[in-house]
Amino acid sequence: MKENIVAIIQARMGSIRLPGKVLMDIEGKPMLWHVINRVKYSKLINKIVIATSTNKKDDVIEEFCKSNNIDFYRGSEMDVLDRYYQAAKVFKASLIVRITSDCPLIDPEVVDLVIKTHLSSDVDYTSNNIERTFPRGLDTEVFKFSALEKAYKEAVAPYQREHVTVYIYENPYLFRLNNVKNDKDISYLRWTVDEKADLHFVREIYKRLNKEDRIFLMRDILNVLEREPFLIEINKYVKQKSIK
Repeated sequence: MKENIVAIIQARMGSIRLPGKVLMDIEGKPMLWHVINRVKYSKLINKIVIATSTNKKDDVIEEFCKSNNIDFYRGSEMDVLDRYYQAAKVFKASLIVRITSDCPLIDPEVVDLVIKTHLSSDVDYTSNNIERTFPRGLDTEVFKFSALEKAYKEAVAPYQREHVTVYIYENPYLFRLNNVKNDKDISYLRWTVDEKADLHFVREIYKRLNKEDRIFLMRDILNVLEREPFLIEINKYVKQKSIK
C-alpha cells in the first residue's frame, strides 16, 4: 500500500525569545510562507499541514492558512505531541514528516533524502539530527504513524509532550531508528530562527539568493558563505535552547 506522506509543520505565535517570528517578513513574505513554499518542492510529500494551537494568539495563523489555501489543524499549545497525533489522524497520514516553522532555509532535497532513506529502511524513525552533520535549520524527521501513536500513548514527561519526537529517539530499544549524515560535517552552521540575529542572517541570505523562477538550496547557501564568510558571524553566538 502506498504511503500517505504528510508534512506537518508546527507553528505558533508564542515564541519566548522572538514572539510572532513565524509571520515576520522575509523579502516581502511571512517566514511561514517561505517554509511552506520550500517544502512544496519536495517530490515525495503528498500533503502539507500547519499544526497550530487553539490559543487566540494563533488565530492569525489560521487566517494565514485560509487566505493561502493551506490545510491546518488547531490543537493543544504545549502538548505538541497530542497536536501532531490528532493532525496526523485527521489527515490520515501513514508517514509523518516533521518540520518546524522557524526553518525558512529548509532544503526540499534534504527533506526528500531523509524520506527516501526512511522508505528504503525497515525502521520507525529517520532523521538527520540524531547525529547532527547538517546545518541547524535543515532538521527533518520522518516517522511512522504507529511510532507517533505509541509515543502519544506512553510519553508522560512535559518535555516529551512539548517536543513530539523526544520519546521516540530517547528509547532506541522501543523504536528502530535511522540517521542520515551529510558528506561533510557542517553542523556548526546555524540556519534556524530563534533570535533577532538569526532572522538578520536569514534575511541576508534571501537578499542574495531569492529568485522568483527557482528555489535556492543548501549548496547555494554554502556558496554564498564561501564568498562572504563574515555572514556566519551574524548569529554565530546564539545559543540553542535546551529541550529540558
